[in-house]
Amino acid sequence: MAAKDATHSIVKHALEKDDWIITHDPYYLKVGGVEFYIDLGAETIIAAQRHDSYIAVEIKSFLGASSVSEFHTALGQFINYRFALEEKDPERVLYLAVPSNIYNEFFSLKFIQKVVRQSDLKLIIYQEQKEIITQWIN
Repeated sequence: MAAKDATHSIVKHALEKDDWIITHDPYYLKVGGVEFYIDLGAETIIAAQRHDSYIAVEIKSFLGASSVSEFHTALGQFINYRFALEEKDPERVLYLAVPSNIYNEFFSLKFIQKVVRQSDLKLIIYQEQKEIITQWIN
């Protein structure tokens, strides 16, 4: 199992503040002989629609020397996890959680925006100091 990201507990608390119930920490999947450990699994009941929503969240802090290299790793994980979820838990929506400062500085670059769009990358933007989610991007 991979080591937890430096901001794992921050995102976990932010999701809980946003009325999500953490159901898996980590969310384990085995598909075709390959084991995957997505950082978190969570669910919530949307009262107005009277149904449950299920998500899986991969958390990245982008603390490495190269944001581009960190993005390559995150995108590769996201794609693999999405394929695994499609096979084992198709109701669960996968999100990549990134800090607000990284989103504002790195994810605002035109090339990165294009990759996010074309890869159908769903994002949770979180504010580290306040431990809150500032934006959901579908």
